[in-house]
Amino acid sequence: MLNNSVEIICKHRVQGVEIEASQIKGIKAGEGVLPCATAIIATGGMSYPGTGSTGDGYDWARAAGHRIIPPRPGLVPLVANEEWVKELQGLNLKNVEASAYRLDGSRINQEFGEMLFTHFGVSGPIILSMSRDIGEVLYSRQETVRLCIDLKPALTEEKLDARLQRDLDIYSRRQFKNSLDRLLPKKLIPVIVALSAIDGNKESNQVTRVERRKLLQLFKSLEITITATRPISEAIVTAGGVEVKGINPKTMESKLVKGLYFAGEILDVDGYTGGFNLQAAFSTGYLAGKSAANTACLCHLKQ
Repeated sequence: MLNNSVEIICKHRVQGVEIEASQIKGIKAGEGVLPCATAIIATGGMSYPGTGSTGDGYDWARAAGHRIIPPRPGLVPLVANEEWVKELQGLNLKNVEASAYRLDGSRINQEFGEMLFTHFGVSGPIILSMSRDIGEVLYSRQETVRLCIDLKPALTEEKLDARLQRDLDIYSRRQFKNSLDRLLPKKLIPVIVALSAIDGNKESNQVTRVERRKLLQLFKSLEITITATRPISEAIVTAGGVEVKGINPKTMESKLVKGLYFAGEILDVDGYTGGFNLQAAFSTGYLAGKSAANTACLCHLKQ
């Protein structure tokens, strides 16, 4: 099929690239080879396999001599160990601050914004943004990650304590489990009460100072143990891919094979949420296409 002097060939499964003397010679497709002077591998990573992004391009790049950084989930929901997390499925928290820590106590990253509880763990914008660095720890160090949620980041511990005391005084004759409506989402209250180990049936005016300190600790640092990421097929982007050291950043051409170009998520390039990954795909695609077209024109002139 011809469109603007471009022939579009469908129903030919690509099996690799044909290379001779470090020069691209063609595309292996079907039972033969489609000759070409330039080729762009833009097959994506391994996220969303339903779109055809199944990782085939990694094998072709590897066969061309390129090093592949092991692919893993980039922006992806996280799996939690605690059973109570499942009770909060569907709960969306806004204006919270999440901090992730290694087992040695060092902080991995921190984000402020919106998150979501799921049947397997946590998701939402700030979780996805943090997942890339958290996943690196989970995969490389083979250890769990401690995720701490500050439910009231706008309040210091002293101000939050004053607020809590005021609410307990206002609802002094209520049962404790029914006195936190002004501070927490309704779905979260039973979980906080259970984690605090405070008798929910006791009257609010009977909550002790020690018990109140436990509550404050939960409000400012609700801990979740992250054991894994969700599968790469559920990730928004793929981290890892063709090592960028083997690519000319000015043209996106391979430094190993003349006429072979790379673009998009197949490269070991990934960023946070907010359009950065789309921009990387658009920019590398534009540059690779322009560079490949120029090279093809030069080859045609030489012939």
